[in-house]
Amino acid sequence: MKLLLENIRELVQVEDNPVLFRAGAEMSKVGTIKNAFLIIQDELIDDFGTMDQLKDVYVDDDFLIEIDCSNRIVYPSYCDSHTHLVYPGPREQEFVDKIKGLSYEEIARRGGGILNSAKLLHETSEEELYNSAMKRVKEIIKMGTGAVEIKSGYGLNTKDEIKMLRVIQRIKETAPICVRSTFLGAHSIPFEYRNNVSAYVDLIINEMIPTVASEELADFIDVFCDKGFFSVVDTERILMAGIKYGLRPKIHANELGNTGGVQAGVKYNALSVDHLEFVGEEEIEALKGSETMPTVLPGAAFFLNMKLSPVREMINSGLPVALASDFNPGSSPSGNMNFISSLGCIKYNMLPEEVINATTLNSAYAMGISDRLGSIAKGKMANLFITSDMPGIEYLPYMFGSDLIETVILNGDVQSF
Repeated sequence: MKLLLENIRELVQVEDNPVLFRAGAEMSKVGTIKNAFLIIQDELIDDFGTMDQLKDVYVDDDFLIEIDCSNRIVYPSYCDSHTHLVYPGPREQEFVDKIKGLSYEEIARRGGGILNSAKLLHETSEEELYNSAMKRVKEIIKMGTGAVEIKSGYGLNTKDEIKMLRVIQRIKETAPICVRSTFLGAHSIPFEYRNNVSAYVDLIINEMIPTVASEELADFIDVFCDKGFFSVVDTERILMAGIKYGLRPKIHANELGNTGGVQAGVKYNALSVDHLEFVGEEEIEALKGSETMPTVLPGAAFFLNMKLSPVREMINSGLPVALASDFNPGSSPSGNMNFISSLGCIKYNMLPEEVINATTLNSAYAMGISDRLGSIAKGKMANLFITSDMPGIEYLPYMFGSDLIETVILNGDVQSF
């Protein structure tokens, strides 16, 4: 099937010579074409250019579907590289607790937070988990997300972690969105192991990881390496076991303190280190020259009123930065990447161009898929969205509360809602 998008006001994140990510000053550069066309052949981007070029080259060609994009902007789909969108239910009571002044750590110590979700997940069937998660998947697709990483981590025992990962696998097989799966058995420490964390780490290493690997249920392995959760020593043990089974690391790092998670991630060639509220010179130096993508989660910092990651310092130091939603029921109950883009500009002093790179190409890299998603390039997957009438790329993050996405295309197909 062929699809022609014509009269595009501006085609965004265009690459003639694709790169895997952009870092430092390069993050402020985004290729665009004004008064453009884009041709999709089956699932892939086939060609693009100015409308004058279209008339010269394709004047006699027949297109099955034509979409007039006058006054509209076309973007590659958002790639949301950090979510927990498979969960058994909301935690709005904890939202009230936060309003009353309880911290994230205090709620966790009282049995709330991740442990609250784990208890409920144990009582929830795979079918119920799948149905509720698919509603969220459809929601984020409408908001422009074309690729998503989904973590386990609300099971905290072998049976329930496998249950979550099977749900994620089913989403992979049935949803039009690109899905990457992450095993996060080390998301929190179950009550019964609070006085013997190493025994729980043993369980993850000796039972959970081999089972996950044998059923081929995960692309990555993750650990919550932070104050009150898993130590660097625990993290390194888990990562080494995961690597043995072919699972590349990703790490929850430095959300609650300078606890060495970033350095551990770099040491074990993690694809990304995520959160990063506490980042200093040592962390920045460790990340320089590495293959690890620093990933900031503005939604969690916003929702929890936390310290903000020093994004400006990281970019000015030459690092790349990705932005993701952290969609989860406790600390970031939204997968709206448009809002994440706005937070990037408003709270982290990022330019609109930097935000585009952080939510498309760099976040695709943080999922291991920037060779096929994250930009407009010939041969890449045709996952993109068309905005409503808007003047330029600054408008999308500027209008932080508006629904500005008119049409979504995934795998070359126009999505209906």
